[in-house]
Amino acid sequence: MTSDPRTWMWAEAMEMLDRAERLQRRFFQPARPALRPTWEPPLDIYETDDAYWLVIALPGVRPDDIEIAIDGGFLTVVGERPIPLRRARIHRLEIPHGRFERRIELPPGRLEVGRRELVDGCLLLSLRKL
Repeated sequence: MTSDPRTWMWAEAMEMLDRAERLQRRFFQPARPALRPTWEPPLDIYETDDAYWLVIALPGVRPDDIEIAIDGGFLTVVGERPIPLRRARIHRLEIPHGRFERRIELPPGRLEVGRRELVDGCLLLSLRKL
């Protein structure tokens, strides 16, 4: 750690904001008509001239357990992350598990799902601009 207090104080402040945002997303979402509780995986969105690229953090999720749909101007990514060890005592559970759903409003224009693959625990998804 550096001795300059501005550097470490800034890093701690950013970490606290990140934790607060994750808690807010997890606990204070408007009620949705879901049959089971869900969690929202974090994502990054990038844009190139011909596509939008989404990187969605889904550690421990198999490709076959992910559903992707575009409907009514929204992209929805749904699936489930199982608990990896069923017959173990849990001492701490910080990584979300169970059913997840992420719904993203799309920009205007026609888009179609292009490349889709899991890379290093993240879903890499392209939405081609038509």
